[in-house]
Amino acid sequence: QCLLSGSWRSDTGCRMVVSTLDKDNKFSGFYLPGPAAGNSELLTSPLEGSQQDTRLVSQPTFYFTVNWQLREAARTTVFLGQCYVDTNGEETLHALWLLREAANSPAEDWKATR
Repeated sequence: QCLLSGSWRSDTGCRMVVSTLDKDNKFSGFYLPGPAAGNSELLTSPLEGSQQDTRLVSQPTFYFTVNWQLREAARTTVFLGQCYVDTNGEETLHALWLLREAANSPAEDWKATR
């Protein structure tokens, strides 16, 4: 278990849809922002990532990046996490994220990462 293929929904209503993992445990798909994002400019955005081989570990770590499709801004988010399987076989993803926005100058670099 713990294959990321399929559709996943966050607590905030965002959804990611992941293609089948390839032989190198890489995947692609798309990310759809939920209503909590509150930004009507956010569009369905492509994602790419990888997870550990589930033949080696039962609760693998993973990462994926989202290059946001925005009308007037450049943003990329990296998600890093782990898939857990509970005693009922229910899969849950826990992840941290880092958002990078384009800065207009090196002096504004400090406020471009959240």
